[in-house]
Amino acid sequence: MAAKPTATALTEAQIVDARIKRGAGGETHQTAGGEVPVLTTQQGIPVSDDQNSLKLGARGPTLLEDFHFREKIFHFDHERIPERVVHARGFGVHGFFELTESLSDITRADIFQRKGERTPAFVRFSTVAGSKGSFDLARDVRGFAVKLYTKEGNWDLVGNNIPVFFIQDAIKFPDVIHSVKPEPDRGFPQAQSAHDNFWDFVSLTPESTHMLLWVMSDRAIPRSFRFMEGFGVHTFRLVNAAGKSTFVKFHWKPKLGMQSVVWNEAVKINGADPDFHRRDLWAAIQSGDFPEWELGLQLFDEKFADQFEFDILDATKIIPEELVPVHRVGRLVLDRTVDNFFAETEQVAFCTQNIVPGIDFTNDPLLQGRNFSYLDTQLKRLGGPNFTHLPINAPKCPFAHFQQDGHMAFHNPKGRVNYEPNSWSGAAGGPRESPERGFTTYPAEDSGAKRRIRAELFADHYSQARQFYLSQTAVEQPHIKNAFVFELSKVETPAIRARVVSHLLNVDEALGKLVAEGLGLEPLPQAAPPARPIVTKLPKSPALSILENGPNSFKGRKLGVLVSDGVDAGLLAALRQAAGAEGAMVELVAPKIGGVKASDGSTIPAQQKVNGGPSVLYDAVALLVSAEGAALLAQEATAKDFVSDAYAHAKFIAYVETARPLLEKAGVAMDSGILGLRTATDANSFLAACRKLRFWEREAKVQVV
Repeated sequence: MAAKPTATALTEAQIVDARIKRGAGGETHQTAGGEVPVLTTQQGIPVSDDQNSLKLGARGPTLLEDFHFREKIFHFDHERIPERVVHARGFGVHGFFELTESLSDITRADIFQRKGERTPAFVRFSTVAGSKGSFDLARDVRGFAVKLYTKEGNWDLVGNNIPVFFIQDAIKFPDVIHSVKPEPDRGFPQAQSAHDNFWDFVSLTPESTHMLLWVMSDRAIPRSFRFMEGFGVHTFRLVNAAGKSTFVKFHWKPKLGMQSVVWNEAVKINGADPDFHRRDLWAAIQSGDFPEWELGLQLFDEKFADQFEFDILDATKIIPEELVPVHRVGRLVLDRTVDNFFAETEQVAFCTQNIVPGIDFTNDPLLQGRNFSYLDTQLKRLGGPNFTHLPINAPKCPFAHFQQDGHMAFHNPKGRVNYEPNSWSGAAGGPRESPERGFTTYPAEDSGAKRRIRAELFADHYSQARQFYLSQTAVEQPHIKNAFVFELSKVETPAIRARVVSHLLNVDEALGKLVAEGLGLEPLPQAAPPARPIVTKLPKSPALSILENGPNSFKGRKLGVLVSDGVDAGLLAALRQAAGAEGAMVELVAPKIGGVKASDGSTIPAQQKVNGGPSVLYDAVALLVSAEGAALLAQEATAKDFVSDAYAHAKFIAYVETARPLLEKAGVAMDSGILGLRTATDANSFLAACRKLRFWEREAKVQVV
């Protein structure tokens, strides 16, 4: 047997490795799970609190001297090159913002002064967790980032399609993203939260509960970027010319209404077309059907903030629209796709710190950390400090400064003066500050001890999650339950599943029990002890439901028409005309991409072949097949799937009598969501029925989850 190695026999690498394993100074500390290393900075400094950034008072701003947060977020921002760490899979388009109501009384921001004035805009939609090569229909938050090129500089409203977030303090951002990304020892799963690491983190982070309800709802699987809301998430300030501050939350409301898919449909869309959202937005703009949102503001003052049951600085909370209505003041229209995906969509740099005079920050600790983080991210991702010189990032208004040189500098000051103040007169002296026009920070008074702490009201983690769940319709609530069951069924560790259920019991006891039952979890765990009493009297908020805020037309949606040789040319023309009048798109799906011979002898080209155009790509379907075509298609598995999936996903189905054998072969039980087509009047009636988007009465019978 070989002799045990002595201390002097250790290599330098082994010594370093041993030091890391022991913790700073070789220290360990005892936990319930045994002895573990002390958490330290990269410099080996022991960390006392990894949950809260350093603030001035419980509700004060985050302090720049917080070296632990600085190091943690700095390292996180530089983890990936050149792909974004988060929001890697994105799609950007150009457009404009048009003001419909002047806000000169509440803000000096130039963009909000003149009714009818248009401001150039660039919008990037994205998923959060997946890589650039992942699929569009992941269950995930969607980024909704808007760059507005105002006359007083660029304003970046970097938001999401969900108004709350998983965490309250930016110091936890690396942790939540690490947990949802592919597990580091195996590199999967990709673009999915259904794994142990994510659910372990959120089950140990009760503040995530509210966001979990949103992410397990249909909000996380939108039908299209065009049919989802956008939110600024944080509370900001608007400041007028007199220096008066008004709190504001920003909303983008889609003119076409909201719409999502169902989970079984999302899974199949990802297989059929992983670029589904990108293609949808591209096609809409190319066809001249420009997507549009209204900008809405929730405006409130200090008095409301002080009386509100929750802290307005808490990014895991909303202000219900029934309490503070959304005041609509403008419209965002997207009307031009990019010329080059890399130069624009990939190189665009959004920074939450990019605000203009008349808009200001609050002490929201998540926002404060984001303000610090984004600039650092762009430095790493785009290679240097001059990323603002790239056309997509450059302001469209005049600009002048003394910043110079650096990697890929395109603009530098001319002449001998590159500093300020200087004694040179006129233009030779370069730009000068302007107390009148320049950005002025709102002089909020903050005081308190420097501590790693959160405000007391931040500790309510369940009340608004409960309000969100109870505000969903009887159709939407089972979707949330099913999503929890699906995700947690992928979690291998039973204790993690139980911890999640313990939080859900605080949200709604029935929901917690249903999830436990779906998992076969026995015995039922005790509800997690809440840090603050749960407010059970919060009223339902209809604004939180997608189905309560659906469209009143089929405009912007897509109808898939399955056709075969012998298709009734007149009926197809009537269906196309009815869809056009509704503002909907039509695609023909045929046995061959070359098309079909119609009843009048004409050849009609198809847009999809039957095995490449499944019904999951459409919002409603019509079966216009001849008797011979139906007999042939009834033997084709993908044609039967076309019908059976449309039925299972509660879509409206139109059919001609000769298509009945195909319906029967697909196992369809006739109901009121399946309408016969015989005349042009029937086509109009069918498109009118499609305005409801889904025949939800069928879903409970089919029970596809």
